[in-house]
Amino acid sequence: MSEILCHWLNKELKVSRTVSPKSFAKAFSSGYLLGEVLHKFELQDDFSEFLDSRVSSAKLNNFSRLEPTLHLLGVQFDQNVAHGIITEKPGVATKLLYQLYIALQKKKKSGLTGVEMQTMQRLTNLRLQNLKSDTFQERLRHMIPRQTDFNLMRITYRFQEKYKHVKEDLAHLHFEKLERFQKLKEEQRCFDIEKQYLNRRRQNEIMAKIQAAIIQIPKPASNRTLKALEARKMMKKKKEAEDVADEIKKFEALIKKDLQAKESASKTSLDTAGQTTTDLLNTYSDDEYIKKIQKRLEEDAFAREQREKRRRKLLMDQLIAHEAQEEAYREEQLINRLMRQSQQERRIAVQLMHVRHEKEVLWQNRIFREKQHEERRLKDFQDALDREAALAKQAKIDFEEQFLKEKRFHDQIAVERAQARYEKHYSVCAEILDQIVDLSTKVADYRMLTNNLIPYKLMHDWKELFFNAKPIYEQASVKTLPADPSREQLTELEKRDLLDTNDYEEYKNMVGEWALPEEMVDNLPPSNNCILGHILHRLVEKSLPPRAESTTPELPSFAVKGCLLGKTLSGKTTILRSLQKDFPIQILSIDTLVQEAIQAFHDNEKVSEVLPIQKKDEEDALPVLQEEIKESQDPQHVFSAGPVSDEVLPETEGGNADKTPKAEEVKSSDSFLKLTTRAQLGAKSEQLLKKGKSIPDVLLVDIMVNAINKIPVNQDCILDGFPMTLNQAQLLEEALTGCNRNLTEVERKKAQKSTLAIDPATSKEIPLPSPAFDFVILLDVSDTSSMSRMNDIIAEELSYKTAHEDISQRVAAENQDKDGDQNLRDQIQHRIIGFLDNWPLLEQWFSEPENILIKINAEIDKESLCEKVKEILTTEIAKKKNKVEKKLEEKEAEKKAAASLAELPLPTPPPAPPPEPEKEKEIHQSHVPSKTPTAKGKPQSEAPHGKQESLQEGKGKKGETALKRKGSPKGKSSGGKVPVKKSPADSTDTSPVAIVPQPPKPGSEEWVYVNEPVPEEMPSFLVPYWELIENSYINTIKTVLRHLREDQHTVLAYLYEIRTSFQEFLKRPDHKQDFVAQWQADFNSLPDDLWDDEETKAELHQRVNDLRDRLWDICDVRKEEAEQERLDIINKSWLQDTLGMTMNHFFSLMQAELNRFQDTKRLLQDYYWGMESKIPVEDNKRFTQIPLVQLDSKDNSESQLRIPLVPRISISLETVTPKPKTKSVLKSKTDNSLENVESNFEADEKLVMDTWQQASLAVSHMVAAEIHQRLMEEEKENQPADPKEKSPQMGANKKVKKEPPKKKQEDKKPKGKSSPMAEATPVIVTTEEIAEIKRKNELRVKIKEEHLAALQFEEIATQFRLELIKTKALALLEDLVTKVVDVYKLMEKWLGERYLNEMASIEKLTDVARYHIETSTKIQNELYLSQEDFFINGNIKVFPDPPPPIRPPPVEKEEDGTLTIEQLDSLRDQFLDMAPNGIIGNKAFTDILIDLVTLNLGTNNFPSSWMHLTQPELQELTSLLTVNSEFVDWRKFLLVTSMPWPVPSEEELLETLQKFKAVDKEQLGTITFEQYMQAGLWFTGDEDIKIPENPLEPLPFNRQEHLIEFFFRLFADYKKDPPQLDYTQMLLYFACHPDTVEGAYRALSVAVGTHVFQQVKASIPSAEKTSSTDAGPAEEFPEPEGNAAREERKLKDDREKREQKDEEIPENANNEKMSMETLLKVFKGGSEAQDSNRFASHLKIENIYAEGFIKTFQDLGAKNLEPIEVTVLLKHPFIQDLISNYSDYKFPVHIIYVVEMIVCAKGWAPLPSGKQCARWRN
Repeated sequence: MSEILCHWLNKELKVSRTVSPKSFAKAFSSGYLLGEVLHKFELQDDFSEFLDSRVSSAKLNNFSRLEPTLHLLGVQFDQNVAHGIITEKPGVATKLLYQLYIALQKKKKSGLTGVEMQTMQRLTNLRLQNLKSDTFQERLRHMIPRQTDFNLMRITYRFQEKYKHVKEDLAHLHFEKLERFQKLKEEQRCFDIEKQYLNRRRQNEIMAKIQAAIIQIPKPASNRTLKALEARKMMKKKKEAEDVADEIKKFEALIKKDLQAKESASKTSLDTAGQTTTDLLNTYSDDEYIKKIQKRLEEDAFAREQREKRRRKLLMDQLIAHEAQEEAYREEQLINRLMRQSQQERRIAVQLMHVRHEKEVLWQNRIFREKQHEERRLKDFQDALDREAALAKQAKIDFEEQFLKEKRFHDQIAVERAQARYEKHYSVCAEILDQIVDLSTKVADYRMLTNNLIPYKLMHDWKELFFNAKPIYEQASVKTLPADPSREQLTELEKRDLLDTNDYEEYKNMVGEWALPEEMVDNLPPSNNCILGHILHRLVEKSLPPRAESTTPELPSFAVKGCLLGKTLSGKTTILRSLQKDFPIQILSIDTLVQEAIQAFHDNEKVSEVLPIQKKDEEDALPVLQEEIKESQDPQHVFSAGPVSDEVLPETEGGNADKTPKAEEVKSSDSFLKLTTRAQLGAKSEQLLKKGKSIPDVLLVDIMVNAINKIPVNQDCILDGFPMTLNQAQLLEEALTGCNRNLTEVERKKAQKSTLAIDPATSKEIPLPSPAFDFVILLDVSDTSSMSRMNDIIAEELSYKTAHEDISQRVAAENQDKDGDQNLRDQIQHRIIGFLDNWPLLEQWFSEPENILIKINAEIDKESLCEKVKEILTTEIAKKKNKVEKKLEEKEAEKKAAASLAELPLPTPPPAPPPEPEKEKEIHQSHVPSKTPTAKGKPQSEAPHGKQESLQEGKGKKGETALKRKGSPKGKSSGGKVPVKKSPADSTDTSPVAIVPQPPKPGSEEWVYVNEPVPEEMPSFLVPYWELIENSYINTIKTVLRHLREDQHTVLAYLYEIRTSFQEFLKRPDHKQDFVAQWQADFNSLPDDLWDDEETKAELHQRVNDLRDRLWDICDVRKEEAEQERLDIINKSWLQDTLGMTMNHFFSLMQAELNRFQDTKRLLQDYYWGMESKIPVEDNKRFTQIPLVQLDSKDNSESQLRIPLVPRISISLETVTPKPKTKSVLKSKTDNSLENVESNFEADEKLVMDTWQQASLAVSHMVAAEIHQRLMEEEKENQPADPKEKSPQMGANKKVKKEPPKKKQEDKKPKGKSSPMAEATPVIVTTEEIAEIKRKNELRVKIKEEHLAALQFEEIATQFRLELIKTKALALLEDLVTKVVDVYKLMEKWLGERYLNEMASIEKLTDVARYHIETSTKIQNELYLSQEDFFINGNIKVFPDPPPPIRPPPVEKEEDGTLTIEQLDSLRDQFLDMAPNGIIGNKAFTDILIDLVTLNLGTNNFPSSWMHLTQPELQELTSLLTVNSEFVDWRKFLLVTSMPWPVPSEEELLETLQKFKAVDKEQLGTITFEQYMQAGLWFTGDEDIKIPENPLEPLPFNRQEHLIEFFFRLFADYKKDPPQLDYTQMLLYFACHPDTVEGAYRALSVAVGTHVFQQVKASIPSAEKTSSTDAGPAEEFPEPEGNAAREERKLKDDREKREQKDEEIPENANNEKMSMETLLKVFKGGSEAQDSNRFASHLKIENIYAEGFIKTFQDLGAKNLEPIEVTVLLKHPFIQDLISNYSDYKFPVHIIYVVEMIVCAKGWAPLPSGKQCARWRN
């Protein structure tokens, strides 16, 4: 819950403070955040009065203002809750916030504001709430202490904490002091021990010497001899053998005694006992035992012998050592005697020794003093070394700490970057997943709309939106756009533009929805009008300003340019230095170049006067530099660079007065201009660096370019670590190559933009410029490696300084080194981050056009890395060499080809060689760039255009015949293409030119376009005019296609809507069920005596018929209503309106094509007229307009309409019905309701065909008129000409034209002859003028051919487009009508099926009713008839079932002499009245049994088998219950007679005891009946009781369940209210066992509460006792199936189990303590002299074992009778005898068995089976 609240607060509400589950109580303790939450929901208007503080006044103010709002929301809030929140009690704030969350969600769903909620309350509630708020504020003020009290408490707490810390410190110091004292004490103790050890050692040595002097070896005693030892061994063995023999004899006597007892006990078990005895004797054979004893004695003897040997050897060693000491002592005495001297000699010797000793002391003192001096020097030197080592160690520690900090910081940055990448990836994936879900749901929606038949167009559009990451569902409406559209509206506009563009591309390329049908594929026209494309390209070029051609060097350089990039400390500079040794390359580092530029400025580097050319170049480069610097001042740049001005001078002069030039020289602009470009760049860089700014990219690139330009052309150069950003790379490439890649991309996109006409000669792609570098190498290292290398460098510097610097110098330079290290660390962090940010863009920049990027793993050794870079450089140099050689070869090949082309026209000149140079001059004057003498449309042919050309050649005749077929009056003479098609007469006339090949066709690759100059103002208005044509055409097509696309969605939605609405109409409710229910009620209310009457049955059948007729009438009425509904849907005008709108859209497409053709025709006319220097004729004719279909019936005048309309009435049935058609959209039998649909569709088809014919004729008429106009102009121009003066070239040109009519040719001849001026002209006109006239005529003919060819191409394309639009329109209309008709038929099908199903359900109802009438039975379950469903509802009965019979209660039956529960309760009541304490005399007990048996008539106190028992037999039963006393426990008797029941084990008894103690919460020792039933016993009721199928048969009697209740009644004390059960006493009864000892131990375990383990010695007497006591009944009544043997075996098994348990007794067993009261409760004993009166059982009986227990406790040391451990108690002989002889816990198993045997012996009952006997025993 806390996580949900935190997400709600932090993510949704975005409160001012971030809340976490751990800080809930603290964050909301002031109440400020609660007010903020309510304020965000506009419920807390006074939130500005809240205080964000933790003082008492702020909390009181906040919670006082919160209380009314919380009560208004219904949140439980009082002063206790507020106090809990303020005191930060755990869970209070969370609970309140959860309630507030629930209340605010409810308020949000209701949509009520705070003011509305207050006004909805009653006035009385408001007054009461105000009173409560005042009371709350007053109580809260008393509950919250003052701020001073808070401060005092805080100060007190702080001082208490301080006191605790001081106390802990004192204790810690005291503890340390004690530890030091203990340590000193321990050291002193160790010293004393060592001292004592030395003293003891010396003393031992002295004692050893003393003992060595006198050694007395005592004589060994007599008993230590070998013989004595052997004698003792023999005596010991003999004694052990005798003991073993005695034990064997005792064991044999014991076995014989046991055998005799068993023989007397049972004669039948004699063989078994003998066999057992033999087994025991065999088991306990003494041979093995004696062998073990003998082996043990032999081992002891051998050990004693070895010990004696070792002792004797030790004594011998001591004797030898003592003799050696004595010998040494004798020799010493002898030497002393031999060396005796006089006293004087000894005195002299002593003096000499004294002098010698003094000399030695002086010598030793001198040596000691020298040693002290040497030690002092060594110590000083060692101290210096230690100090130096400590400083180095500290520096190393500081360095490692700094390294760890930097690493943690770097790891943090890496984690943030990884998190950012993950979030970006997650957002992208989430967006894609949302789009996938949208696409899936959209498809599912339209599957439902279209019955799983989604149109291809819709799916294609959705895929386009999905692939372009656009939302599929509509985000906002774009019908009415505001001035500032929202983001969703802009997205919708982008979606619309994308789909419009795709639709237009499909329309233009005739693919997809606009794919050509099969009948139109063969007539495909060329896709491009090459003539029109050439015209447009020429006009556009003339309208654009001239471009400056880029100057490229004629000979490319073999030098290689590259750059080496990588992170900081990746090894760039090191690798380049090693490369410079092997290759003649120039290395350029931007840092070094900037420093050199600044140094050049400081050195006042000027342009050399000797090199004027270089000076001129630098002066030309200076304005460029200033322009770049000015551009760098743009406010968009962060680090702007100002112009190189006078501001540099004072700064540089003040900074470095000795290095900078003089002030007067710097201030003058002339002196500054005399500086080199590098010095000027250095001045600007220094100015920026002094201001604390970074050098901009433009300045860095200028410095780098300046350095590159100074390198010789053929020398290789490599840039070190530059460029570092994408901007630097772009600027550097633009500076080196002179091309901007972004502008080139824009130009390529513009060139690739689709246009209506393309010039094939200029449609080549713009090539991308070659990159500035030949290769880029990246040394890829990880961030950790860079950091490690930086640390290694610093560590090496530290070690170098430590090894080579003096200590004083190191201390002086320590701070400076630290600053340098810190700067290096800071730089590497920022550099790594900057590289990681900029590298992805750089990688993309160096990889996209040409992949020149090479990555190398730099985390290897230096030598391997150098070898790799050398190999790469060698490879790149070879590549560059091959590339340059290839370019040179290509240039040579081009030059040779150009030379061959230039020489080619000379041997094969054209037919008219004289005018060729003039024509070439004119072509050059018209600004048409061409290397060849003639300008061709395309120098090299391509395969696609070749195919189109062949198609165009094949379609020329078809276009001509099409024009003639359409009946154009002027098209007959001018419809054909004369230049393409020649007559054979023409070819025969021109016999000299027959060898000339066929002239090229206009627009083909061999065609030479007419490039005559046009007026200068013509491109200025023709180019915008064409752009207007193109934009209008494209926009119109897109708009129409968009409307068609939207109409498709509308049609699908409408068809789905009418289908679903009709289905809902068919499912409308009816009232048939009311009639059926009424009929069923009347049918069931018929009296029972009339069911079999025939007349009654006939009446009932008649009623069924009436019901059926009435239901049929209802079905007929519903059918008629549904048919009327279907007719209403069909007769709606939606289909007609949709068809009309669709036709209007296709008519608009035809109009767009027609407008484009008309505009193109006018553009061509203006262009060629301008080329012929004619004045364009103003065309007063209006454009042809195609009429649209009028959708409404309003009468509009023609003057009010911009577009003509065709009324829908004109295409009604009157014009269609007289013409029968075989085609029909109705595939099945025609329906009367659908005839109108078919008729309207036929009319629409006719209208589309008429409109198409009208548009096609309009295009044909315009082309024919243009051709006729051209011919008329030609005739006018040729009228004044004389045929004699016409040259042969003119005649040849005339043959190209189409022949005019013969009349006109005949008329021309006399007119030419009659002119006198014509005869004089041949004399005056010169040859040049004739040639000029011929050239103009040829040019005019060529212009006419080109113009007409372009126009006819447009005609063919437009006619094809119009036919395609017509075909698609008819197909779409037919598809739409087919879909609608299918829906109408589907509705009819649903209607028929519905009616048939309803009739079938009525028939089923009739059959059911007639069946019940014939069988004379009532219909109990409800008959349900609703619409088309009929069924019998088994869940609803119209009349109740008869009550079921009552099952009799269970009754217990007598089985095998077992007493029933009722008999047991009766006996319990009688015994309870006579002896409430449970003890009764055996004689009185026998008398009671005799009375009950003899007087059993009518009482049923015993089973019937007990009724025949005699008095001796009853006395025998009593004797089984009274073993060692004269009293009988009647509860034990009832417990035994109630068998069979599961006898509990000891573990089950202890578990039951624990259950009772758990229920007895007060530990009183007694429980009630409810507690008793709740705890339960060790067994439950029978779970496998079978319930009889007969309901009249009673259930089986659950005896065990009733036995559980009977046990409570048997042992409970009914004197108390409610009755109480002493559960310990009851469990003691159940602790009884057939084995006496086992029963006693079970009772002890119950009394103690845990398992009491048995003692081993107690098992044998009990076995004897048991065997002797249990033999009585078996003698008189032999047990069948070997029961005695089984009992014997069972007891033996029990003994073995007990022995195993005893062997497994754990160590801490029987540690529980037992009190005197517990013992007396377990062992009950009365005095032998008791009142034998049967009514004296209520007297108090004294326990006879009390004195023995007291004595036992006193013997065991418990004088005050305190509890003793069970282990100790069980070891006492009295307790052991008592346990072995106590028979009260012996379970009399044989009592039931004896009764059954008596009954069976007398023949009163069958002999019980072995299973029954086993059940009783268990």
